[in-house]
Order: sequence, then C-alpha cells, then structure tokens
Amino acid sequence: MSAPAERVAAVILAAGEARRFAGPKQLAPLDGRPMVQHVLDAANGSTLVDVILIVGHCAEEVLAAVHLGRARAVRNDDYTAGQATSLRAGLRAASEADAVIVLLGDQPRVTSELLDALVERQRTSGAAAVVSSWRGRRSPPTLLHRDLWPAVETLSGDVGAREVLAGRDDVEVLEVDERLGSL
Repeated sequence: MSAPAERVAAVILAAGEARRFAGPKQLAPLDGRPMVQHVLDAANGSTLVDVILIVGHCAEEVLAAVHLGRARAVRNDDYTAGQATSLRAGLRAASEADAVIVLLGDQPRVTSELLDALVERQRTSGAAAVVSSWRGRRSPPTLLHRDLWPAVETLSGDVGAREVLAGRDDVEVLEVDERLGSL
C-alpha cells in the first residue's frame, strides 16, 4: 500500500499530433473554447496543488489559444517518440508532488469533482493508482502515486501507464457517474 498522497498535481497530456484528426485535436472548438481549455479549467478548479500542461506539437498555437490560469506549460520536444515521453516530462515537472493525476487534453467532460474524488479515493484506500471507469470501461484520468513513477520512467513509445498497472492488486477503480462528469 502507498502512503496517502497529500500533494497531488495534474499532468495534462496535450503534446500529441492527433494524426487521425484534422488539425490539432487539443484546439478543436467545443462550446466556444478549445477542447484542452475544458480540461485546464477542470484541473484549475480542483484542489490539486499544481497543474502542468504538457505541450509539443503545435505548442505555440496551443499556448496562444488557452488561458493557463494557475497552470504552467512544460514543453516536450520529444513528443514524436510517443505519449510515454510526455508522461515522463509530466512526472519530472511534478517533482514536489506525492502523486499525479494524468489527464488527456481531449477529455473535455472531465470535472473538478472527479479529480478531487480520485484524490480522496487514494487517500482512503492507500492505492498506488486510482483509475477512472465510465460504464465499466477504464480510462484516464488516472492517479499515479509516486511509488509507481520509477516503473513509468521505463516506458517508451506511444503508451501510457496501463502497462505499469496491469496485474497489480493495489489499483482502485472509481466508477464515474453523472455527478462526477463523463469520460
């Protein structure tokens, strides 16, 4: 079991090229704002101690289009090598945190309440990770305790933490309902 995470940061992965999407997906308009702005707003409205936006592809366009609020941007110049590079950049930027919640820049329906619920579940359970689940399907955002970071550092390519979490018995699942948002 992991210690309760007192200092939890958000790491928003928004560096990818979104090759299957016409243009930078993180900038796709939704309700009058770029998609990634919705994620930033949820993280900024939460109790998380730090909000880190990882940018890479079209970094200047993304930064010009969003209001960071209390968030800070970190550039991942190695973004073409896959999502694992952005995840590692986020962990390194969150060096003062006990845990991070990894969010994707294209999940505009994530809420501050969901992020706070992930933190609360970790604190009460002692889990090394807390994974969100929407209608039985696991998906980010995912809380990763510092205990897992050395394993995450070994990842490469276009993968997230799923490989690190597979088969572990210290992973909690938080079923998301309409009260907490949607994924």
